[in-house]
Amino acid sequence: MMSIQTALRFAPEVLLLAQGGALGLKAAIFDVDGVLTDGRIYIGEQGESFKAFSTLDGHGLKLLDQGGITPIIITGRDSPAVRRRVADLGLRHAVYGAKDKYAVAQPLLDQLGLQWSEVAAMGDDWPDLPLMTRAGFACAPAQAHAEVKAVAHYITQAAGGHGAARECCDLMLQACGRYAALLNGHLDTLDGGVR
Repeated sequence: MMSIQTALRFAPEVLLLAQGGALGLKAAIFDVDGVLTDGRIYIGEQGESFKAFSTLDGHGLKLLDQGGITPIIITGRDSPAVRRRVADLGLRHAVYGAKDKYAVAQPLLDQLGLQWSEVAAMGDDWPDLPLMTRAGFACAPAQAHAEVKAVAHYITQAAGGHGAARECCDLMLQACGRYAALLNGHLDTLDGGVR
């Protein structure tokens, strides 16, 4: 089997932070608007909303799941577009229309048997702060609000909707030592499964 060296590099201190509590992140919560999208909402003549998602982010979320870190979507808005994207990615945990993100996150983490130290959170605005300040690792996209950046352990180079979530996923996978195996698994299988 062919093997390649990883080209992606993060600073050692960032990798240490991204390992999470007890060196083991087990789940990661992602906001949608401003994280998985660029934050803009297009509204059609009939009132329907449209959003643009990055394929880089989608693949990153699938890789995160393959790497043993459960992706969770918690979004303040609900739309058919977001539900469709979550379904297309095969994500098992999503909460839509959450007015209080902490109030819905805590019971979900309890159900999954997770502590906040085992969870990462990525958000871009004030509604995400209760999750980010409790999480073992907090990440924000480049265009996030100043108060969110102030609590983030890592701020991506990419903007929301343009690969920011993928950058965060790659960082977490490298920190837990699973990135290289996932990368090399893509060299000889069609589905990217690790052998």
